[in-house]
Amino acid sequence: MDCCGHGHGLTRRQWMWSTALGSVGAMLDGGVGPRGSTAAAQTAETASAALDVLRQSISVDVHTHGGATGITSKAPPNDDLANGMRAGSLAVACLADVPDGPILARNAAGVLTAMRTPEPGLLYRHHLERLAWVDEMVASHGLRRALSAADLAAAHAAGQPAIVGDVEGLDFLEMKLERLEEAHRRGVRHVQLVHYTPNDIGDFQTGTVTHQGLTAFGAEVIHACHRLGFVCDVAHATENTVKQAVTVATKPLLLSHTALSGSKAMGPTPLTGRQISRDHARAIAETGGSIGIWHFFPSLDRYVDGLKEMAEVVGVDHVSIGTDQQVSPGSLQDYAHWVHLVAAMLRGGFTPAEAGQLAGGNYMRIFRAAVG
Repeated sequence: MDCCGHGHGLTRRQWMWSTALGSVGAMLDGGVGPRGSTAAAQTAETASAALDVLRQSISVDVHTHGGATGITSKAPPNDDLANGMRAGSLAVACLADVPDGPILARNAAGVLTAMRTPEPGLLYRHHLERLAWVDEMVASHGLRRALSAADLAAAHAAGQPAIVGDVEGLDFLEMKLERLEEAHRRGVRHVQLVHYTPNDIGDFQTGTVTHQGLTAFGAEVIHACHRLGFVCDVAHATENTVKQAVTVATKPLLLSHTALSGSKAMGPTPLTGRQISRDHARAIAETGGSIGIWHFFPSLDRYVDGLKEMAEVVGVDHVSIGTDQQVSPGSLQDYAHWVHLVAAMLRGGFTPAEAGQLAGGNYMRIFRAAVG
C-alpha cells in the first residue's frame, strides 16, 4: 500500500474510507435487501450519510478492551484492533487495562467479582505489564497514542486509528499518588476510580458499601486527575460516590459504560446492578460530562433505543458510546460495524449533528477540558 499519495496509490486517509466503504458494501450484501430495491437504496443512503458523519467528526469508543484479542485477553500485541477500527472508520478507542484482572472471576449470578484480596504489589505489576503491551501495540501494530486533543485531531486527519490510554480501576495505587503520576508519564490520559475490587477511593456498585461514598483519599485522587490532565471516569462507582465526586470535581466527569436503570431496550439482564438511575445520570451531566452506553443490547437498533433512553434524561450533549468490548457478547462485537451503528443512529431519528456528538463529540469536549 502506497501511503505517500503518489499518483497510483491511496493516501492513508483514502485507505481508511475505502475500507469503510467495503464494510458498507458488505452491509448491502448481507441480506438487507436486493440491490436495486427500495430497502437497499435506503440502506446505502443511510450508510453513506454515516460515513459523512465519521469523516466530519472524531468518533470515540469511550471504554473498550479492544475486542477478543485485546488488552484483557492472553493474545500477544497484534493488528486486530487497528484493522477493525479502519474497517468501521472508528477514529479513537479508549483502551482500558484492568489492574484487578488477575483476581476477578464470575460469581453464581454471572457478575465479575474479586475472588480474593490481592497481595501488595500484584495489581500494580499487572498494570505495568499491560502498559508494556500497549507500548508494543503503538510501536508495531498500526495505532497512534494520543496525549492531547491535538494528537486526536491529527490522527483523524491522517486516517490513522488512535488510542487513548485508559485504566479501569485505580486499585493499583495502594495509596501512592506517585503511581498516578507514573501512569501519566507512560501515556495514560483516562482513568476510572473504582472497579470490582475494594480500594481506598470509594464504594463500587456491586460491592459492599464500606466508605459511604467517596473517601478523603478519593477526593485527593480527583484533584490529582485534574492537575495532571486525566479524564476522570466514575463508572462502577455507587450513586453516593458519584454525587460526592461531583462536589469535588472542577472539570467534567465521565461515566463511561452503563445503561439507564430498568432499560427496556436492554430487557432482562444480569447487569441491573451496573445500570444507573436518572438522578445518577443527571449528576454527571451537571458537570458538563457524559454517560457512555455499553453495547449489551440484542441488536444495533435496540442499542440506539438505549442511547435514546439516556438522551431523554440528560440530553444528547451528555451521552456517548462506551461499548465495553469484549467483556461478554454484545451488539457491536467487531469495530468493522462501527459505521453500521452510526447508520442505525440516523435511521433511529438522530440528526447527523447529534450522531456526531454521540459517536465522539461529547467525549472530545470532556477530553479537551480535562487533558488539553
